[in-house]
Amino acid sequence: MQWGITLILLSIVAVPSLLLSKKPNAKELLEKIEPYQGWIGFIFFCWGVWGVITSVLNLHMLTTRPIWWTTLLAGCIVEAILGFMLGFGLINKFILSKNEAAKEKANNLRAKLAPKQGKLGVVGLIVGCWMIVASFIF
Repeated sequence: MQWGITLILLSIVAVPSLLLSKKPNAKELLEKIEPYQGWIGFIFFCWGVWGVITSVLNLHMLTTRPIWWTTLLAGCIVEAILGFMLGFGLINKFILSKNEAAKEKANNLRAKLAPKQGKLGVVGLIVGCWMIVASFIF
């Protein structure tokens, strides 16, 4: 269930235009969060990568609980990608700053993913809600 909750929180940060259209005072809240967006993204990126590793290490669940395992893997992948997009500045500064080839590949990946951030945020909201429901069902 914690995976779904964290994915929903990350998706809310990733989809500011959706929030602004629904709630007028959300702009003030988003302006307060904006300076911390890089750190939030970096932490959630690490959390998503850890979730993918956890899914792979628990590959045996694919035979006993395939729907939950697939849900966990999909949610963690979305979380890692959204975290990467939001925390790109920090990831670039701390991890990729010494390797120019990796930095260039990361910039190319970011350029491809940036236009899809809003859509991926909506997918994150849906998958996060499903993860919470699936944690009770499966």
